[in-house]
Amino acid sequence: MSDDFMLDTDDLERRMEGAMASLRTEFASLRTGRASASMLEPVMVEAYGQLTPINQVGTVNVPEPRMVTINVWDKGLVNKVEKAIRESGLGINPQMNGTIIMLPIPELNEERRKELTKVASQYAEHARVAIRNIRRDGMDQIKKAKAEGMSEDDQKFWETAVQDLTNEHIAKVDEALEHKQAEIMQV
Repeated sequence: MSDDFMLDTDDLERRMEGAMASLRTEFASLRTGRASASMLEPVMVEAYGQLTPINQVGTVNVPEPRMVTINVWDKGLVNKVEKAIRESGLGINPQMNGTIIMLPIPELNEERRKELTKVASQYAEHARVAIRNIRRDGMDQIKKAKAEGMSEDDQKFWETAVQDLTNEHIAKVDEALEHKQAEIMQV
């Protein structure tokens, strides 16, 4: 049994990359004072009897660095889209122009920028915790194999492999956080 043990490091890496992808999505939803279509991804509209993402009821464009427009396809949904944006907590005041909803992105003040960097830090910490949980799963598999007769050299090899993978992904999280905080604080 001891020689047959193979830790699925590809699975661990895939799961850690999933935590990174989740972090990137959360970072994309943070407003940095610049217009981005991705900032509307979490906003859902009550359309056709169910909650629907905005990009499925209209075309989202960024015609200017500080403006997002939504060209709603169904005239009956324009008011529902506007209401969903107002209630989303994005802090944006939609302006109507027929079936087009314009979202001017206000300049962020210093206090709001600092709040957003704290939120970004929380998102990064959640990603680190997820990565550490995946590391723990890998280490548990190694301990189980050790109990079943794995040699100490093999145990050290696999533990080092899992720790290296963890360190690599934690460094990626830290780098992404640093980049996002710099982007938020940029005036």
